[in-house]
Amino acid sequence: MKNQNPEKPNIINQIVRFGIVGVLSTIIDFVIYTLLCNVFGIPYLIAGLCGFCISLIANYLMSMAFVFKRRDDMSRTREFLLFAGMSMVGLGLNELILFICIDVIYSNWTWLNGWLPISFANVCAKAAATGFVMVYNFISRKLVLEQRSP
Repeated sequence: MKNQNPEKPNIINQIVRFGIVGVLSTIIDFVIYTLLCNVFGIPYLIAGLCGFCISLIANYLMSMAFVFKRRDDMSRTREFLLFAGMSMVGLGLNELILFICIDVIYSNWTWLNGWLPISFANVCAKAAATGFVMVYNFISRKLVLEQRSP
């Protein structure tokens, strides 16, 4: 007899929904970051902070509505504070990766400066940061915020 785990389809569905919410949040973050950085000339770290914070609110609302099952034993205030706290760690990782990509790698590799415009380097750095932070976000939120099955 085939052993079927009823939780497996749920986790796959949840990852797909998390991915959709993540894509929408990433679009919000990316558009704000790119506009602030490349159109308005705002320094990349400040642009990264602004994009991240606005997408955080959108991500929280969508995540708790469509991805994770709310815990019965946690107030919405505590839930948001935990979500925001985990997101602050994600923000720290995001900013660290942006700093490493732009100030450490791009600025110190002169051959890269001549070959790659800063506007494209900003976008590549943001893509790298987003991918890394996405994995962190799913794992941390699933472990902390989601209702556990009895």
